[in-house]
Amino acid sequence: MVIMRIELFGLENIPIVDGSSDISKIIKEAIEEQGCGLNHGDIVLIAETLISKAEENFIKLNELVPSQQAIELAEKSGKDPKLVEAIIQQSNEIVEVGPSFIITETIQGFVCANAGIDESNVGDGLATPMPKDADKSASQIREFLEKEFGEEIAVIITDTQGRAFRFGAIGTAIGCSGISPIWRRVGEKDLYGRELETTEIATCDELSSAASLIMGQADEGLPVVIIRGFDSFDKLRDVNSNIKPVLMPKEFDVFRK
Repeated sequence: MVIMRIELFGLENIPIVDGSSDISKIIKEAIEEQGCGLNHGDIVLIAETLISKAEENFIKLNELVPSQQAIELAEKSGKDPKLVEAIIQQSNEIVEVGPSFIITETIQGFVCANAGIDESNVGDGLATPMPKDADKSASQIREFLEKEFGEEIAVIITDTQGRAFRFGAIGTAIGCSGISPIWRRVGEKDLYGRELETTEIATCDELSSAASLIMGQADEGLPVVIIRGFDSFDKLRDVNSNIKPVLMPKEFDVFRK
């Protein structure tokens, strides 16, 4: 009997980063210091806040002047008008407003709460929006680490997002490189020999959720997690991958019609 097993571990000694930081080199040095190396098929998952900080992708909330729309949405949501103005600027569309949240389609195409803006783990008066191009960042880091360690790997940029009809946030992929974000299993057989007709697995989201258990949401200080032993890596290997296949076109989104 073959026992399937997967291993997850956080990289320690990741420093506080800023615009002068090279994330690729920081991760390489942390891997070497921890002595874990990189193996074929390893998946490196990186919290989006780390990417935004290194890219100096900050929002200075105190410098924003709320528009009339921001003031009105702030009254409905109970949020600070300056934060709401930041949400508007980072969005293509306001989808829904509720108590303590504003659902938007971000400028990157994600539908999530508050345009994915994060006020945690940054200085006072600052917030971090989603990375400008998480796929590009993932690709650059993957190519550097593959060259340095001589192994085929994948890199996923993660964010913490809520879900429709369920309480609680989970880790979600917002950028990827080296692995397909979707595992299309149409045509395979189930245990009873029936052919799968519609099954598609959001693999990068599942991996991100697993990594989120180690990254945490408070003061854990583990923004980079390595997943080792994912035995479907070779099947899903794709050096040209990006996160776009997981984004549902608006015409298929029945909740926005």
